[in-house]
Amino acid sequence: MSLHPVVAKVTERLRERSRDTRTAYLERINNAIIDGPHRARLSCGNLAHGFAACNTQDKAALREGHTPNLAIVTSYNDMLSAHQPYERYPEFMRAVARQAGITAQVAGGVPAMCDGVTQGRAGMELSLFSRDLIAMTTAVALSHDMFDGALYLGICDKIVPGLLIGALSFGHLPGVFVPSGPMPSGISNEQKSKVRQAYTEGKASREELLEAEAASYHSPGTCTFYGTANSNQMLMEIMGLHLPGASFVAPETPLRDALTAEAVHRCAALGKAGEHLPIGHVVDERAIINGVVGLHATGGSTNHLLHLVAIAQAAGIALRWEDFDALSSVVPLLARVYPNGYADVNQFHEAGGMAFLIDQLLSGGLLHGDARTIAGSELSAYATVPELENGQLSWKPVSKESGNRGVLRGVSEPFRADGGLRMLNGNLGRSVIKVSSVPEDRLVIEAPAVVFHDQDDIKRAFDRGELNRDFIAVVRFQGPRAIGMPELHKLTPTLAVLQDRGHRIALVTDGRMSGASGRVPAAIHVTPEADDCGPIAKVRDGDIIRLDAVKGTLDVLVDAAEFDARTPAVEDLSRHQHGMGRELFTLFRRNAVAADLGAGVL
Repeated sequence: MSLHPVVAKVTERLRERSRDTRTAYLERINNAIIDGPHRARLSCGNLAHGFAACNTQDKAALREGHTPNLAIVTSYNDMLSAHQPYERYPEFMRAVARQAGITAQVAGGVPAMCDGVTQGRAGMELSLFSRDLIAMTTAVALSHDMFDGALYLGICDKIVPGLLIGALSFGHLPGVFVPSGPMPSGISNEQKSKVRQAYTEGKASREELLEAEAASYHSPGTCTFYGTANSNQMLMEIMGLHLPGASFVAPETPLRDALTAEAVHRCAALGKAGEHLPIGHVVDERAIINGVVGLHATGGSTNHLLHLVAIAQAAGIALRWEDFDALSSVVPLLARVYPNGYADVNQFHEAGGMAFLIDQLLSGGLLHGDARTIAGSELSAYATVPELENGQLSWKPVSKESGNRGVLRGVSEPFRADGGLRMLNGNLGRSVIKVSSVPEDRLVIEAPAVVFHDQDDIKRAFDRGELNRDFIAVVRFQGPRAIGMPELHKLTPTLAVLQDRGHRIALVTDGRMSGASGRVPAAIHVTPEADDCGPIAKVRDGDIIRLDAVKGTLDVLVDAAEFDARTPAVEDLSRHQHGMGRELFTLFRRNAVAADLGAGVL
């Protein structure tokens, strides 16, 4: 199938925009590729330190210095259910490497916070910046220059983008991302959402809420809704950085172990002469466009309008929101996974999952099939399903029919014609909105503004009965320079209750919403942010705001001369700058770039 003309045009525009920066990046990593292991250039003292703690067999191999040595960069901790299975991975990977006559070492660990634990709390103000910190610590891990390739163990929200940004700073090394898989399905996400809303209205007790949450998040493995964590897994597969079919295989199963073992073998093979494929060559303009297409086709996390921009920049590629917007118009929505439907990622996987999705997008000319991948072939290798037969790992072609048309469909019968992630422009600045699960009659909201400077104030106003009407909540001073751009997922139940009561409700904010944001229209990532004197800082209570996701506009309907003459509001943010480690991130807040440039410091 020939490439869709819009995909081709956006890709060519991206290449042209990135020509100088991408050329400089490739020159830098190509200069770092030398013959033989880098550790052969270490002094005897350097090398002895590098293998001092190894066992006798690994020490001999590293001392000789001619066999591949793989770095393991891990984000294991017990706080993230998705990352807990990684506890046993390093030992398992070292054993697999040893059997293959090579070595593997844990090069370092990176921080990994659980956004689910920190939602609505002070710790969430560290969350976005943890991405760049993870990138930095990845670079520290690899800086020992002992390695011929790297295995990256990460799943969740900021961890995978951070690992990938760090990996791209060592873009001369081959790299393979290794997932751990989702937890078994618990109670339905729909049931959980209903209990949350009931609790917000005072119709359910804390004990009932906790029971519902614990029945949803109940075991090791990735949370099963389609938020940022599972969007990460989709991206790593469609960008060719996972093994085919690896994203959503359950933890602690023979197939998962076989895929993990094969990741070790594959990483070693990618470092061999003649097959050498560094990660900086895999992540090119085609891979980035494929990632954007996958995000649209699955109704993925809005957080990736920040993360993909930052990832692309790390590879010398100047991705912009305009590219997302242009592709959204031609990429159909093929998956309905909560919060965009009733199903979870296990049901998505059982219906055909990534293999079916990639096969359909390839057949529609919506992906770059010639993109390089760690599988050693073109993207068509990812339209296959892994299986174990007599203990041997192999891949078979995916069925051409969806296993559940309520969850996953082909390009000839999509759930909707566009991808559901759109850019908004207007006199309030630039923002993005996810509409894949917003009701059709809520795509345009015109209502008076109610201005807040703290998300908790919305719940207080709700409890006082002040919000039983049509309004647009403007929650400002939430941007990266203000307080680190926390997710405002805590607002979701309250706003959903008001919408269900029949009120026309929307959210406008320079903060973020969760990757699980859904039914309530939300113009997020507004830039310039309020702390940078953006127009959002001039909005007053009662101003009429029009959010039009059909036309792609976001405007305050105030006389232009009057609005321009207004003095931007200011806010004392000192209470957000200390405690819970926030004082350590002052430099990040001061140097953060705008949301449309990735909202980071790298």
